Amino acid sequence: MTRGNQRELAREKARKKAEKQGKGKTTDGRALIKKKEDDANIMREKQKKAAEKLAAAASAPKA
Repeated sequence: MTRGNQRELAREKARKKAEKQGKGKTTDGRALIKKKEDDANIMREKQKKAAEKLAAAASAPKA
């Protein structure tokens, strides 16, 4: 019976750790969808700029 307190303390410690890890990761579905859309828009802009840069490099006269 001497380990009973140790088990309870370990359980409490594990519970607190689990609560702490779960706090920052709560997002609702709308926020996740908005983030994905924003990321997609950023990537589209980058791809557009890269395509323009390649087109400018291809049309530039080579010396």
